[in-house]
Order: sequence, then C-alpha cells, then structure tokens
Amino acid sequence: MTSLAFSTVSFLSVAIDRLELSPVELLDDVLGRLETLEPALNMFAALDIESAKTMARAAEARQVRRERLSPLDGIPTSIKDLIAQKDLPLRFGSRATPDTACPVDAPAVERLRAAGAVLLGKSTTSEFGCKAVGDSPLTGVTRNPWNRDMTPGGSSCGAAAMVASGLVPYAIGTDGGGSIRIPASLTGLFGIKAQFGRVPVFPVSATPTLAHVGPLARTVEDGAAVLSVIAGHDRRDPFSVAGPTPDFSASVNQERRLKIAWSPTLGYAKPDAEVVAVTAAAVARLGELGHAVEEIEHVIDDPVDLWNAEFYAGVGTRLRGVIDGSPELLDPAVLEVLKVAVAQEMGDYYGKVFERYAFRETMRQLFETYDLLVSPTLPTPAFAAGTNVPPGLPDRTIVSWVYYTYPFNLTGQPAASLPVGFSESGLPVGLQVVGGINDEVSILSLCGAYERAFGEIDRRPPSLP
Repeated sequence: MTSLAFSTVSFLSVAIDRLELSPVELLDDVLGRLETLEPALNMFAALDIESAKTMARAAEARQVRRERLSPLDGIPTSIKDLIAQKDLPLRFGSRATPDTACPVDAPAVERLRAAGAVLLGKSTTSEFGCKAVGDSPLTGVTRNPWNRDMTPGGSSCGAAAMVASGLVPYAIGTDGGGSIRIPASLTGLFGIKAQFGRVPVFPVSATPTLAHVGPLARTVEDGAAVLSVIAGHDRRDPFSVAGPTPDFSASVNQERRLKIAWSPTLGYAKPDAEVVAVTAAAVARLGELGHAVEEIEHVIDDPVDLWNAEFYAGVGTRLRGVIDGSPELLDPAVLEVLKVAVAQEMGDYYGKVFERYAFRETMRQLFETYDLLVSPTLPTPAFAAGTNVPPGLPDRTIVSWVYYTYPFNLTGQPAASLPVGFSESGLPVGLQVVGGINDEVSILSLCGAYERAFGEIDRRPPSLP
C-alpha cells in the first residue's frame, strides 16, 4: 500500500466509504510513520496504541456493514494534553500534576468517539498553555516539521506538528490566547477557534472565560468537518452557545462578497517586513475574489494587560499551592508571570475586567461596519525551538509577542489562521481572519474560497525523516 501521509479527511473518508481502504490499514500506516516521526518531532505526551487499534477494528466492522458514523469514522487523530480524555493522564504539560488516569471525556472527545474517530493519544503542550512556543518541563521540546531547529509554536505544539508532518489529517487543540492560530501559522495549517462557547469546555478550564477548543487541519474543508462534529451546546459548560449550530461544512463552499478591514499592525504590532509583504499580497488576492477591502492602520490599543490579568490569574490561582510550595516544578518563565498575576489586588483585577467589557464593545462596533477583520496571524515566521520570544522582539514577554491573537480571546469572537505563503527561508506565514460575534460562516466562506483559488495544500515540509 502506498503511504497515506498528507492525506486529507475528505480523501480518506471517500476511500473508506468505497472499501478501498480499511481503518485498520490506515492505522497501521500511521503507526509505521509514527516510529520515525515521533523521535524527530516529539509530538505526543501520551500514546494509547492498543485503544487506537480497538477503535480501528470497530470502525472497520462498521465499514463492512456500511454503517459508518460520520466522515471522521476510522480516521486517526489526537487530543491536546489540556483536554480531558478518559483513561489517559491529564498532565497539562506540567510536572506538578499527577500521572493518573482521567475519569471523564471532555465534550469534544465524547463527540469524536461518537463519530468513530480513532484516538491515538495526547499531544504535547506548553505548561498549562502559558507559552506561545512548543516546550514544557514535562515533555521537552516539540519541533517544527518545516525546520526541526524551529518551534512549531504553542501551546498546541504537538497537534500542529503531527498534522504538518502528514501523520494525521487533523488534531484537536485549544486556544486561550492564540494557541490554535499560532502553531497553525508557524506550520502552514488552517486552524480555527469558533465563537467562545461554540465548542463546550468541561471539566472547567483554568482560564474559563478565555478557553476555546478547536481543530488544526491541512485544509479548510477538513477543519470545518471536524468543527461540525465537536460544536454544539452542552449543559456542563455555562458559557456554551445554545441554539442551532451553523452548517460549517456547507459554509466552506458558499460564495459571499464581504466587506473586509485589513490591518497590518492592528495599531501596535511590530511585524517583520516579510510577514507584512506575504500577508499584504494575500489581501490583494481577496480583492481579486470580489471582496471589498479597506486598510485600517489603527484598530485598537494593545489589550495585553487585560489578557495577562485574566489568563495568568486563572492559571496562577489553580497552581497557587505549587507556586508557594514547589516552584521548582514549574517552567521558570511561566512561574515568573504567574507570580505577578496572583499578586494583583482585587480592585486592580476587577478594573481590568470592566475594561475588557469596554474593549469587547469597541470590537462589536467595528463589526457593525465590516464583515471580517484580517491581519497577519503573527509578527514573524518560526524561530529557534527552545526559546520563548523571537529575537527581534526583546521587549515582549512569553505571550505578548504574538500581538494579533489574544485580543480575540478577550472578545470571544471566532478567528482563524489561514496559510497564505512562505518567508524567504521557506517557513509558513499565516493570515488571521476574524469574524463578528457568532459568525464562523463568513470566516469559512472566505478561507474556503481563498484556498480553492490560491492555496498550496500539496506543499510539504522538505526535510522530514
């Protein structure tokens, strides 16, 4: 059998439907490639191959009976180690957590199981999702398939690395400040966080007002198909969006003419010139597709202090006992920001909470005029693995360097990263596409049309083992 590396969900699903490929054969192919890729990239926090084989055999039995549960039935994937998966440890990339089996599945995991997905295990993450790069004290350094000396970004580093390396067609990540969009940009993938609460979160996140769960995939079509499975109301999440879920897969093929705001900096970012050049060229192509594009230099003031106060206060409160009693267990860079966050006085903290609501209203008003806002996803292509901040941004911290992504966790709006080109050194560059409240449909329509017209989905990392 020819290797199935870099196959899409849609291709594999059709092959399984036609009885041209069995889920057991597919899993064997994945496991064969895993033996070479995992030592080179370090993508998994935990593997459960025997359970995956059981799932694949069950999927094959359904295939033979012509009773497939969904387009994801029989296709391997992984779950980020910030998300609960029953019978596997939930370590959050941290030595401060117990190595014990989790008793429950998160809603997204329940839905993937019900759809017949084959779960390989848990993907790596930075510690509690606190860094925008791909390393943790527990699992070490995860590497970028495009250049193994570089970081894949974080915190959904393992998920991005395994999709970008062609091991699996999609993987499940989380996004509390950009942790799906950041690695999507640095590894040439499509990644989307839907509207806050569209994909329910349970057990309660350490950052419950910021956390999203979503897919990273090689194509927009695949990302939409996965999002369709994991989205929908769940009573266990008090923020869960009620009401009907949009038809995300149909949205990818909808032709819309949209009014788009384009901002190279949002008003405060300091991007590399080549990132601006690549993303500006992509924006020009949006005009060729018939969209009305207007450039806006200053959209907002930098809300990083609002994000820091909320995100790190949540994680710091969860880890207060470790910070006070066993700080040596934590990543030193993470420990530093957590100490600052938990030292906030109540008045200062709640002042930032109310500033966040005002910021949300500012963004809502912008989307009274525009359908979408686009910007670079990140200010730079990938940089050296094992470092926390790009070398050209020494004044920024372990998350503030990402500039463009964290504002839209504060507002909860849907946002995606779409691969639109490469740096001079051959590293991927992403375009961030932000929608109005509850409007994933416009994002998927734009990204699907761009990918069909201009995408390079068959371009692959040149130096994989």
